[in-house]
Amino acid sequence: MTKTYQMNNLIEKMQSGDQDFRFMGLNDLMTEIKQDPTCFTGDENVENKVLKQVLALVEDKISEVKNQAVKCLGQMIKIIRQTQMEMVVDKLIEFSGGKDDELRDISALALKTITAELPPDGRVAASACAKLTPKLLGQIQNSDTPPEALVETLAILSILITRFPSNLSDASLTTPPLVVLAPLLVHPRPVVRKRAIVTLSQFIPISSPELFSDLLSNNILPYLASSADFEKQRTTVNLVAAVAKHSPAQLTPILGQIVPDIVKAVQREDDELREGCLQALETLLLRCPAETTVYISSIIQVGNQFIKYDPNYAGDDEDEEMADADDDEEDEADLDEYSDDEDTSYKIRRSATKLLSALIDTRPELLSTIYKEVSPVLISRFGDREETVKLEVWSTYGALLSQTAVYGGLPQSKDDVTHGKRKRDTETMDVEDGPYSLLKAQVPSLSKALLNQLKSPKTPPATLQAGFALLYSLLNVLPGSLSGQVAPIMSTSKLVLSTPPTTSTATLYLGCLSFLALFFASHSPPTFTSSLPTLTPALLKSAKERHPRVAAESLRVFSALLQAVKPVKNADWTEPLYDLAVTRLTTHDTDAEVRVCAEDCIADLWICATDVVRAKNGKEWESICRQTGKVDNGVKVVIKVATEVTVGDTWVNGCMDWILGLLKKSGRPGKNEIFLALDVLIRSYSTGVPSGLPSALISQIKPYLTISDISLLSQALGTLTVLLELAPASTFPEVEAHILTDIYAISHSPLISGASLDSLLNFYAALVKADKQIATHLVPNLIISVEKAPKAEASSVNVARCVAQVVKSDQGVAAGAIAEYSKPIKPSSKAKQSMVVLSLLIMGELGRFIDMSPQHDIFTNAIEHFSAEQEDIRSAASFAAGNIAIGNLHQFLPAIVKMVQSDAKKRLLSLYALKEVVTHCSTGQLEGVADMLWVPLFENSENSEETTRNVAAACLGKLATTHPSKYLPQLHNRIHDKSPAARATVVSAIRYTFADTAPTYDELLSPLIIDFLSLMADEDLTVRRLALSALNSAARTKSHLIRDHLSFLLPNLYAETVVNQELIRTVQMGPWTHKVDDGLEARKTAYETMYTLLDTCLTKLDLREFLGRVLPGLADDSDEIKVICHMMLFRLSQVAPAAVSQRLDEATPQLEKTMKGATVTKDTVKQDLERAAELQRSALRAVAALSKIGAGVSPKFDAFAEDLKRNATWGAELKELIG
Repeated sequence: MTKTYQMNNLIEKMQSGDQDFRFMGLNDLMTEIKQDPTCFTGDENVENKVLKQVLALVEDKISEVKNQAVKCLGQMIKIIRQTQMEMVVDKLIEFSGGKDDELRDISALALKTITAELPPDGRVAASACAKLTPKLLGQIQNSDTPPEALVETLAILSILITRFPSNLSDASLTTPPLVVLAPLLVHPRPVVRKRAIVTLSQFIPISSPELFSDLLSNNILPYLASSADFEKQRTTVNLVAAVAKHSPAQLTPILGQIVPDIVKAVQREDDELREGCLQALETLLLRCPAETTVYISSIIQVGNQFIKYDPNYAGDDEDEEMADADDDEEDEADLDEYSDDEDTSYKIRRSATKLLSALIDTRPELLSTIYKEVSPVLISRFGDREETVKLEVWSTYGALLSQTAVYGGLPQSKDDVTHGKRKRDTETMDVEDGPYSLLKAQVPSLSKALLNQLKSPKTPPATLQAGFALLYSLLNVLPGSLSGQVAPIMSTSKLVLSTPPTTSTATLYLGCLSFLALFFASHSPPTFTSSLPTLTPALLKSAKERHPRVAAESLRVFSALLQAVKPVKNADWTEPLYDLAVTRLTTHDTDAEVRVCAEDCIADLWICATDVVRAKNGKEWESICRQTGKVDNGVKVVIKVATEVTVGDTWVNGCMDWILGLLKKSGRPGKNEIFLALDVLIRSYSTGVPSGLPSALISQIKPYLTISDISLLSQALGTLTVLLELAPASTFPEVEAHILTDIYAISHSPLISGASLDSLLNFYAALVKADKQIATHLVPNLIISVEKAPKAEASSVNVARCVAQVVKSDQGVAAGAIAEYSKPIKPSSKAKQSMVVLSLLIMGELGRFIDMSPQHDIFTNAIEHFSAEQEDIRSAASFAAGNIAIGNLHQFLPAIVKMVQSDAKKRLLSLYALKEVVTHCSTGQLEGVADMLWVPLFENSENSEETTRNVAAACLGKLATTHPSKYLPQLHNRIHDKSPAARATVVSAIRYTFADTAPTYDELLSPLIIDFLSLMADEDLTVRRLALSALNSAARTKSHLIRDHLSFLLPNLYAETVVNQELIRTVQMGPWTHKVDDGLEARKTAYETMYTLLDTCLTKLDLREFLGRVLPGLADDSDEIKVICHMMLFRLSQVAPAAVSQRLDEATPQLEKTMKGATVTKDTVKQDLERAAELQRSALRAVAALSKIGAGVSPKFDAFAEDLKRNATWGAELKELIG
């Protein structure tokens, strides 16, 4: 069927007299456009006919048909030609300004749909804006336009300015939008004024400063005066709030004229004006946090005053939190004659609460002041008679607790609270008048006021839920702080749990149970054990509920309770709990989450109430150790119980058989836990490992002795090691006969490193210990295996480590090994290069623990190889020389030092040898030779190339930690050295001292560290970069030393994040020119340091200033810097959502640009596209995190996020990230 024929059929349907046919015709047309956006291409006549018919149906008599026609226009506007689009816009504007109310409404809806559906980029959007905006502004200027049409027109302009600000700023408009919109501020209809305020504020960012200045002088400042008309002042205050939301930078210069007037206006006797003033102050706090600092005290005073504003209530505000719930009910009865319908004072209290919430969110540095001045007032309003205000007050206090958790210092642990101990730190809760100590003093009044609101049986579920959430937050910040309120907590919890959960109360149930679990975990048993008999029956009942999440959470509460009161003696609830858990486990249709919690409960019963469960028949293990379904948690339960309790060898054998069965099954998930369970169970035998177990176990482990999965290999080796240690007689023959060949193949793999290499070395140690005679076979077999292996699969380093481990475990073979492998390194040797390298590495490994001074020629021969042509031989020789020196420092070290001083050709290799000495020597050994090394290292690094200097600096840094009182001052004396190389050496050496996290020399380093880090302002770029790297290391490992000095350090750090054009040079590469930024590495290091500071020094950062450097990084030319900034935005959205949400407008354009991806040109290669895709994924994670905190704050960001959700490439991934 041709497209023309198909479209003619649809036109025929749309012209039908049957409304259903017309509707279906439009529906089919929409489907066709979505499936084939090119359906009109090349056939102008058909396009015209279809478009006219759809426009005709906009005027249809049937509402459903009209609405479908509007939706259809939204799809068609994306694909029709520009001339047709202009015709549609003209027609709809004509309709929207007409007298027919219904047609006006539907055309306005159509215009909204069109503007919302326009593609965000491309000529169509630009053309639509250029065509539509003048007509909409003209309609506003037309005095005959009815108010309803004005509201719709303003709404359409808002959509345009939100989605296409760049197009509107470029549009040539005869009359500026601000001039057209300003007269609507005095329109007689409030709805028009309200809509005009929003639209006007959205156009300010793209308007000229002169126009805004006129608006300010004519429409804002005159009406803020105390003598202004109420209605005009209300409009003006709302306009200030809207402008602050969209263009805070425009208002900051004149806040001194605006804020005092608003603070005065809030005292005028007009409730609507008061509400507007409070909202305006809230917006100013959020959007202009730095500039409003001088008005904080006035704002706190206003918030505290009007959160109590309740002229129609005669109660005593100050004592309201003490009021009993029964008294509240009496008060309500007394007030029955008064109707709340006309009382709008709650809006003022709610706005005042939000104002205080904004203060809390944006001013973490004022936490102590807030606790002194605001917190008592909030607590006094916990019992507000209006439910929405009450919940807002609780939410605000929750925000205060969250800020305290992040910025208040270090909280006490459970032990500190329950046993009266107090930990000290430089900035903990113990500081007098600190946030934690102030909160702790207010907990009694806070908890009493809150629990009074929860104890009434008539309290709505939503209020109870919010109350338990606030109590939960309190315990997170101050564990153990509710010990004085156990009785009301238990009675309220029992009240909640005694009523079966319904669809509407399930969330409340879960909130209550989560709180109880935390309550038991954070309080000492004596505080609540006497109250348990009243609560445990209700908990047992809730654990039997059919609702799976309620049952699971109830079992978690019992687990927390068991852990808190262990060992459990004579408790009447343990046996019913055991029976309940077993019932849950033996029932086949038990929910997966409930089963997991029941298994955990059984484990906790075994650990905490061992006598109770030991007397049972052990039926629970039949269900836990099952052969079908998910068994991951069952394995964890076995590990937990076997680690904590001695159950018996019969139980261990049963669990071992089950675990071995699981090991046979294919699939990777859960194997790590299975191996861990094997280790724990093998160690759990009280009468020794059964003689048949090693044989059975080794046959199961053998398939995992492969490099295809390094993690499982490491654990398999660990299990073999345990068997060799505990049952050497029965394990060794099996290992030798069946798996030793596999182990040889693994030993030379270059993929083995870190934990897996440690496991391999431990295995060899256990193997030699199990049978000493094997050592003489292991060493040659290891050498043979590596010689036979392909070069790419042969790691001489690993084999040398293994040989050294064997020799160390049986030093009887040491002499033979040294004699054998010293031969290939002799000058007369004809050995292959690979054998020379391996022999040098073996000599080095053995030299660490064997004094080779009797075989002095080995050291001499190693030094001779410094002159070898092959790089790998020179490197191995350096390794060998350094490690042989460790065996006898006084014999060999002077020779290496002499080469550092006098032999320029061998200096770098000698320094690497010294690095081996410094790295692997004990502190005691180093103290004896530090003086011998210090001067040569320093003097011979100053004039060397960067690689040599870095090796020397690493050695100097390590030496400085051996005798800090001597060497730190020497480094400090050189920070102003005239030579940039010397300064670079100093700062690099200091960076290496931070690798030692021990606090032993902190006292000596503390007064000097800032001088070292001041080299961030050095004139030499390399010194600056190294100083930045040193700050990064300090922030990670010694953050307590720099926290109080950040005000001095941060300006230099932030300065390095700015692109320095002087460091950008153009390089000619054939016919192409390429820009090289010499400052990129320093800039990248600066951003990495900022990311580290965000984790370790958050409480000392000015987040406004910090964000001021993160946001420009989103536009950096370096993709790596962009990714770091995305990561910082992600982190900030979690720890400082209020600060980030106010800067979303600034972040959005760069995030949009990143999400558009790479511009494809003829020179674009696959790697460019892959890099761009990775960068987009990084940005997407940031967008997902920001969208969770920024909804409604930034229309620009919201529109961007919505467009991204509809994106074919990234929409699904974004929705998944948001969750």
